[in-house]
Formats: sequence, C-alpha cells, structure tokens
Amino acid sequence: MASRTHAGAVPSTLPRHQILDEQGAIADDALLSPYVADVTVEQLQHLYRSMTAARRVDEEGTSLQRQGQLVLWVPLRGQEAAQVGSVWPTLPTDRIFPSYREHAVALERGVAPSDLMRLFRGITAGGWDPEKHNLNLYTMVLASQVPHAVGYAMGTALDRKAAQDAGTPPETDPEAVIAYFGDGASTEGEIHESMVFAASYDAPVLFFIQNNQWAISVPFATQSRVPLATRAAGYGFEGLRVDGNDMLGVVAATRYALEKIRAGEGPVLIEAETYRMGAHTTADDPTKYRERDEEEQWGHLDPVDRLRAHLRDAHGVEDEFFEAVARENDEIAQRMRADVLAMTPPRFEDSFAKAYAEQHSLVDAERAEYLDYQAGFAPQDEMDDHDTRGAGA
Repeated sequence: MASRTHAGAVPSTLPRHQILDEQGAIADDALLSPYVADVTVEQLQHLYRSMTAARRVDEEGTSLQRQGQLVLWVPLRGQEAAQVGSVWPTLPTDRIFPSYREHAVALERGVAPSDLMRLFRGITAGGWDPEKHNLNLYTMVLASQVPHAVGYAMGTALDRKAAQDAGTPPETDPEAVIAYFGDGASTEGEIHESMVFAASYDAPVLFFIQNNQWAISVPFATQSRVPLATRAAGYGFEGLRVDGNDMLGVVAATRYALEKIRAGEGPVLIEAETYRMGAHTTADDPTKYRERDEEEQWGHLDPVDRLRAHLRDAHGVEDEFFEAVARENDEIAQRMRADVLAMTPPRFEDSFAKAYAEQHSLVDAERAEYLDYQAGFAPQDEMDDHDTRGAGA
C-alpha cells in the first residue's frame, strides 16, 4: 500500500524495493535479490520466531501498562520485519543506537525481555549493559541518538586508520554503526547535522528510518513531499526505499548497505516503509486522528502474516511449527510478567538523592517539602473507614 502523498509532491524516481510480495511470494529484485539467495528455511524460521516473540512481548507490555504495572509502554506492532530484518545481518561488533521503540532489535541483540521492562517500570534509566550487547540505551529525546551514532562511527573509523598507519591493522571486519529513527525524527535538525558530518567524514553509519506513516498524530504527507530516502542524494550518499513489511527485502537492503559501509564507501540511508499498527504510546489514542479504513488496509500487509504465508507456501512449514512458536512466546510473556511484578517500584522520594553527586541544600529542602505534602494525606485505611461511615449515614 502506498503511503499518503502531499498534493504538491513531485513524483519520485527512486525505486521501492520488494522481494517478498503481499501474498508471501518471491518477487525478483535486480539489485537486492542476490543478497538473500543464501537464506535458508531454518534462518527464516529464526526470523519468524524473533518477530513473533517481539510481538508477544509487545502485547504483554501493553497489558501490563493498562493494569498499572508499567509507567508507559511504546508499542511496536507492525514494525517487526523492519526491526528484526535490519539487525539480524549485523555483526556482534557493530554498534546499535536505538530510539525508544526498537524492542525487536533489543531482543534480537540478546536483551532479556525483563531487562527491557525495567525502564518502563520506572526503576532504572537504562535496563541493560550497552557494552554487553553493543546496543546503546533507549533515547527518549527525539533524534538525539543520531549525532551520537555518527560521532561514534567517526571514532571507530579514526581508530582503525590509526592502527593501520601504525602497522597493526585490526584483524576483525570493519565496524558498522546503525542509527534507528522514524519519519517524525527525520524532520529534526539533529538529523540534518548528522548526515552532513557523516558525509563529510565518510562515517561508517547506516541511517535506518522506520517510516511508520505517523509522527504521533502528524501524517507523513504533512512531513515530507518526497520519500525520505531521496534526501540522501542531497548529502552525496546512497538512499534505498524498501518495503518495510517485507522481511527478505529488509534483510537484503541491510546486507547491501553494510557491504558498502564496510568497504569504506561512506554512509547509507534506508527508508523502510511500514506502519505503526498501534498507538504511538499507551498515552495516545490513534482513533482521534486516523481512520479505521487506513488501519484495516495496512493490517492486510501485516509482516508476520506475510512471512508465515511464505514459510507455508514456499517451504512447506506445517502448523506444528507455528503452534510451538506460539507456545514458546506465551511462556516468554508469562516469565516476563512474573519478573515485572516482582520488581519493587521505586519510591519517589529516593529520586532526590540522585539529582547531584553530592548532597545539596536546595534539593534537601525540596525533598522535605514533598514529604510534608505527602504527610497531609490520610492513610488509605482511614479513608476507607470514612467512606464506609459516609455511605451508611
């Protein structure tokens, strides 16, 4: 399904790549098909497991938040192929800079679902060790992770060159960096500045845009008159458009981009055209700004359904596999729920001690004011007694 377009848009000549069509059949792509010719049915099954595990974790995260067990949740439903398909081809040494919706990326990188929930439970500002997974922590400030990604990429390139100049070239493959962001973030100034620096210094970075058609409540047609991948040409590097609900297309585009990046050909931009099937966050109500017909049309392009159809029709994978995966995912969700419920929520008054490294008189005064305010509320049991007496009066 084509995204909405601006009435004054200039038609784009940039092709939209697709390998797995809407029915799950293979469609030849002259540029990208060779990059997935070696993908086995076992690997496709792994990708399906990863997609569906992420979706089940997402469902449980939404449920936990609605039940008051999480402060917030950021749904990813609909973007599983874009995320799993782009992180799967990376090397363990590649560095990932996520935004705040890349749950499938984190899970594929080995982050435990319970660690992912720690941030949304409100007990930590992180949740996992970035060095263990080569995955930076989530960034809640829109687009701010992208300059960091470019700077990191520039640093790795300089380190590699210094080692080569010293006669001790690294024995490992060149490191690549992936910066994830969305169509909404693409309009931020940090993105422009990052692409200027990346192009100027041949930074080994992949700008991966998940164009999910909505920047909270702003449709893509308002944000841009052209596909976002066309912007890359303005900075002098390559941009690719790919069907973001096509697992094989995303894998192929990412492999192609990483090959160029490791060869020292500078940055690459990929725009994965997908759809945010749920709310922006659990604090959002998408029924206020988008139509049900649009959601239903994109629902027919579900990336999980597409890969499932391909596994069934092209590889003869039977129901037993899909049923087993569903059971595994339910077990993952149940363990995650139990872990979340066992997490002790932080006390708000403890946050005052974390404002500065050393004790501060102003913070002490604010903490005392807060505790005094809280002391003004009657205990819950007293309030219950009062309500009971009032009801019988």
